[in-house]
Amino acid sequence: MDDAHHSPHARPAPAVRFGAAYYREYQPERSQERLDRDLDLMAAAGFTAIRVGESVWSTWEPRDGEFELEWMTPILEGAQSRGIGVILGTPTYAVPPWLQRKHPEIAARIAAPPGGERVVPWGGRQEIDLTAPAFRFHAERAIRKILARHGAHPAVIGVQLDNEPGLHLLHNAGVFAGFVDRLRGEYGDVEALNEAWGLSYWSHRLSDWDELWTPPGNSTPAYDLAWRRYQAELVAEFIGWQADIARELVPDDRFLTTCIAYNRPGVEDVALSRGLSITSGNAYYLQQDGLSAEADSRAEPGRWVSTSPAGLFQQADRMRASRQAPFLVTETDATSIAGSNLNLPGYRGQLTQAAFALIARGATLVSYWHWHTLHSGAETHWGGVLGHDLEPGRVYEEIAGIGRAITAAGERLRDLDPTTTIGFLFAADSRWALQFHPPLSRPGTEAPDPSSYDRVLARFYQAAIDEHLQVGFIHANQLDDDAAALVRRFPVLVAPALYALDDRTAGRLTAYAGAGGRLVLTFRSGHGDELGRARAEVAPGPLRAAAGIRITEVSNLPQPIGVTASELGGESAFVPPGDAQAEGWADRIESEGATPLLDYVHPHHGAGPAVTEHRVGDGSVTWIGTLPDRPLAAALLAHVAATAPTPSPCSLDGSGALPLQVTAHSAVNAAGEVIWFLHNWSWDAVELAVDRTLFDVLDARALPLRTGTTLTLGSWDVRVLSEGPAA
Repeated sequence: MDDAHHSPHARPAPAVRFGAAYYREYQPERSQERLDRDLDLMAAAGFTAIRVGESVWSTWEPRDGEFELEWMTPILEGAQSRGIGVILGTPTYAVPPWLQRKHPEIAARIAAPPGGERVVPWGGRQEIDLTAPAFRFHAERAIRKILARHGAHPAVIGVQLDNEPGLHLLHNAGVFAGFVDRLRGEYGDVEALNEAWGLSYWSHRLSDWDELWTPPGNSTPAYDLAWRRYQAELVAEFIGWQADIARELVPDDRFLTTCIAYNRPGVEDVALSRGLSITSGNAYYLQQDGLSAEADSRAEPGRWVSTSPAGLFQQADRMRASRQAPFLVTETDATSIAGSNLNLPGYRGQLTQAAFALIARGATLVSYWHWHTLHSGAETHWGGVLGHDLEPGRVYEEIAGIGRAITAAGERLRDLDPTTTIGFLFAADSRWALQFHPPLSRPGTEAPDPSSYDRVLARFYQAAIDEHLQVGFIHANQLDDDAAALVRRFPVLVAPALYALDDRTAGRLTAYAGAGGRLVLTFRSGHGDELGRARAEVAPGPLRAAAGIRITEVSNLPQPIGVTASELGGESAFVPPGDAQAEGWADRIESEGATPLLDYVHPHHGAGPAVTEHRVGDGSVTWIGTLPDRPLAAALLAHVAATAPTPSPCSLDGSGALPLQVTAHSAVNAAGEVIWFLHNWSWDAVELAVDRTLFDVLDARALPLRTGTTLTLGSWDVRVLSEGPAA
């Protein structure tokens, strides 16, 4: 039967879909019996979605122009018969050998430090110049063939375009020529570019566009920032190009998405998501002790896996912020991740914890990578739901329990809108600028740390989780002029390391504080402009008046130094935790109206405060001129957010406080119910006093928890509770 003539989806979409990537084509046994067994096991585990087909262009098109499309049909038919939706992938991130041999010019060229370039050898994935005409021709042909055959199948709920784009910053000749054309259109002539980028330095002034050097030799910050922006535009254009093709071939009731790996150098997720139906992303994390409340949220060069519960929540909040809307988790841990030396299957309960952490922050799909552990290839030891023996075991049983719980919760997880008590401003331009000129050194070394921006962000996000604050993200390019609305959404807003700051954003942040918001700024903010140039004005530039300070000197701190409460704190007196330390950086601050909160304990740096607070209109601006250690960062956020918490429905001994090991996140569902997600990220059980009536969302038979009773969270436990009974 022609897929286009199938009837529309007969069943309503689940509130939250649940599943895994499924690669029948990778299995050593590809019989109908094996397919049926896999799909039966999935159905028994409550799976309502599988992702297929995105990695195997050479299976779809084994030879140039020869397509084999019918191998997918039994998978689609089998999934449909079991009520499992299918996300069909376009396979453009993994090109077949015949295409690489026929068109070697499509090979990606990337930087090869110091100052050179190299061709990415074929044999991995994403080794191609995604702008190359030959690649685009063959990619479009494959996309059209696959989607024309299967895109309208009733099992298909959506299409994933490519996979994890933006792996490389491309240095191919055509890409560079396009970059020069972009600059010519933006600046008009080279004299304007010379002036904008400060190219008199080291005799870099251009007399003609042909003289612009290629990126590997570049040492100019403004050039690098323009180059990074252009690379992100190329990736967004590539995915948008695929979306335009897909819309011609796929019914309107199927979503279009792409799986985002947020640490990729070519990704700016707002632009990348703009032309899609919904955001999708990876949420990989270290299990076992990596999910302990004691674990610290780490940010290191090239790190793509989170540590600590805060790191997991941060990934989810970043995904939601791409479109400020619900999102799909298209890949997350089943068991071990990455290489053969990182076998860390979760402790019992941790997979359940992680799934509901993602759902709490707005995920409408939790999908494991992948169904079965591979028997060959680069990721042979990346564990799936089933092991190499293809038999259900402990991991399958826990995942099946998650599926049952999601099914039991049903509509109560529909359209969850997470509560936020504190916002974080994410600025891709500042992140890129501080990768080029990092302010911090790698811990224990004098080497620059290109993850400096991520370290600052992670430290304060960890602090927010430690203080039981609920976080949301907003991007700098999502801000508008409605300051009052921003205050209502985020009573507190942390804007870390805003180095590449344009005047409009600075004005909007100042207006936010004036409208009653509590703005937290950190060192390096306001020092640069929108082109990544150092501002020719007293720091923090356009934020100076709002912060009520001037910065006269900056210094790195090779070793941490102590801080103490300022004697000038007055009504804003703040007492830091014992042994609080400043790490990595020290602004020398002079007050221009701001009240000092903390002083450095040091004969030189102690000449000025480390942290200040300044009243602005109905709000305030807190300036943190150093990287506080974890307890100090938490205490500072608690001080700023003192009047803006969302109280948990449970606490220790009725005190209103929660222990570090417990997180409490709430969201409002489509029916207006407040749903709470309570996690215990430790081995130690904890008893909490309940201060309102709560109903178990995952077990309708459970008795309500009444005010004054005790809720026990076991080790690695999660409870999902409602403030009202099911309708």
